[in-house]
Amino acid sequence: MKQVFNPPSVRRPFGHYNHGLLVPAAASLLVTSGQLGIRPDDTVPDDVTSQAELCFEAIKAILEEAEMTFADVIRISGFVTKREDFAPYMAVRDRYTLDPKPVSTLIIVSGFTCAEFLVEVEVTAAKLL
Repeated sequence: MKQVFNPPSVRRPFGHYNHGLLVPAAASLLVTSGQLGIRPDDTVPDDVTSQAELCFEAIKAILEEAEMTFADVIRISGFVTKREDFAPYMAVRDRYTLDPKPVSTLIIVSGFTCAEFLVEVEVTAAKLL
């Protein structure tokens, strides 16, 4: 079982995530590459919500192949190109994540490999053996 850490001496998280999670030693670990908002046919939606949904659907497929679910995700790193995309990205993230919420980092970046990409997401998951 993951243990949640939100010390009272640290400001509460800004959103639906935790400051720290402790994973027991007997867990298998999965780390994903950053997933972009691109469909299998190489088309890219114009909006951050649709792109974020594609990122999380790709992560869901990777988790399933590893016999895991979003309940096993312990860390999410999200990258967006515009500050105004924080809220739409976080709304998608919050729909996919389960309790206890993972730790989360969200960073504004100047861009990705192609200008049409607006968001990239990577996760770390841990599952008890």
